[in-house]
Amino acid sequence: MKNIIIFGAPGSGKGTYSAEIKKRYGMGHISTGDVLRAEIKNNTDLGKLAKGYIDQGQLIPDQLMIDILAVQYDSHPQGCGVIFDGFPRTIAQAEALKKMLAERGHTLGMMIELIVGEDILMERLLRRAVLEGREDDNEETIRKRFAVYHSQTEPLSKWFEQEGIRHTFSWDICKTKEGMLEAIFAEIEKENK
Repeated sequence: MKNIIIFGAPGSGKGTYSAEIKKRYGMGHISTGDVLRAEIKNNTDLGKLAKGYIDQGQLIPDQLMIDILAVQYDSHPQGCGVIFDGFPRTIAQAEALKKMLAERGHTLGMMIELIVGEDILMERLLRRAVLEGREDDNEETIRKRFAVYHSQTEPLSKWFEQEGIRHTFSWDICKTKEGMLEAIFAEIEKENK
């Protein structure tokens, strides 16, 4: 199985679709959000450092994330592929991830981009804040995260396109979670023939 990078704005469904892909294909899954939240919950030095960035709506420094991801990646069985959920978020991170994988004889694989309108994203994130009690999901922080996404992360979409691995899936076209999954699964199977 090829590695998969799942890409999209905050609230676009990266975690939801990653879980479904993992379940269907038995892939590994690395969610930078989950990894960081665990570090914060356990009050580790990394967690304290990460919390400072997250509370400001900022991204974690690249080298810190690559070091964390390398350890996580190496813990998964070879050959079944890994889903990168929430990383990379900048071109520099993408290049660092590509290098880290190349050092292991692996490639980025394919990028799945989830395209969802910002009004829908805001509604989802505010609902998630209530359901999951996530303090990082308040309207002010969400708007900061959208601004960071547009300025730093969105340009990465073109980088993936130049790499020849970008595949886009639009909520406006698919309309439902099931419709999105059907389109995503079809593309994964086509890429892994």
